[in-house]
Amino acid sequence: MTYVFRAGGEEGPGRGRDNRARCDGGRGCYHFCSTERATFVNDNPQLARAREFLQNLQDSLCAALERADGRATFTEDAWQRSEGGGGRSRVLKRGAVFEQAGVGFSEVSGAALPPSASAHRPAIAGRAWSAVGVSLIAHPENPYVPTTHMNVRYFEARAENAEPVWWFGGGFDLTPFYPFDDDARHWHRIAHDLCAPFGDEVYPRYKQWCDEYFFLKHRNETRGVGGLFYDDLDAGGFERCFSLTQAVGNGFLDAYLPIVERRKPTPYGEREREFQLYRRGRYVEFNLVYDRGTLFGLQSGGRTESILMSLPPRVRFEYSYQPEAGSAEARLADYLKPRDWV
Repeated sequence: MTYVFRAGGEEGPGRGRDNRARCDGGRGCYHFCSTERATFVNDNPQLARAREFLQNLQDSLCAALERADGRATFTEDAWQRSEGGGGRSRVLKRGAVFEQAGVGFSEVSGAALPPSASAHRPAIAGRAWSAVGVSLIAHPENPYVPTTHMNVRYFEARAENAEPVWWFGGGFDLTPFYPFDDDARHWHRIAHDLCAPFGDEVYPRYKQWCDEYFFLKHRNETRGVGGLFYDDLDAGGFERCFSLTQAVGNGFLDAYLPIVERRKPTPYGEREREFQLYRRGRYVEFNLVYDRGTLFGLQSGGRTESILMSLPPRVRFEYSYQPEAGSAEARLADYLKPRDWV
């Protein structure tokens, strides 16, 4: 499959139009429809392999979410970044299952790494860099269907007279509002099994990292029931790290879609919806205060609409809200702390 960016103009990047054309392959087959090819500054074999995987992953994720929703389809904005690179942001709105879902692909580069990317690697601060990744966020309508997030990415940092430094990062996490033990066990079992070929220590380490990363310090609670998170991954060489990242990206749907199918028929009313909107506020708090991906995007001059695509379409804040003791809403607090699920 060939990918090219649409040129600017009335239907160019950021215009809010559907910038894709479907081929005869039907739902889930995406093509750009301009002859203007995307150009990339650093097209070495490792970066090219990561790009190809991630572009195909975006396609498969969008197709699967459309099938799960059954009504809405993704629209796309293809965009370019003045300093280098670009991307394609796809959003599904007002579906039968998903109030909003976003799946974004981006490849960007720059002359000097932003502070958020070099904070844990001070030796590479200021290097030229390239990054390619896919991020997914799904905000279902039904409060009994959990919100979820997935991201996989590849970075390179380069300097004259020095070997390039590369690493992978990624993971996925689950944010229920009305949690079910069966869902959390299934989620973590899939996470455990996809990590298993890479070593017995991988799942426990990345599970703990997820619990620690997706933690709202000012609320003293996790964002949800966790999952996997890893960054700065280069141990064992490129092939091992790439394979693990492929396993995470490809395994996400096996973890999430069975939960969607189980919970989407669950009846709900205004009470559950109001609680969902309130708890979505925690999602906003984390993404705007702590999330390194958000900070990186803003610090690197990324496209703001694409960076903030992860935020829920509707949310509410209520001063000093406390759920009624013993209620289904109060039960959530027991799940917002690290727990072994496997």
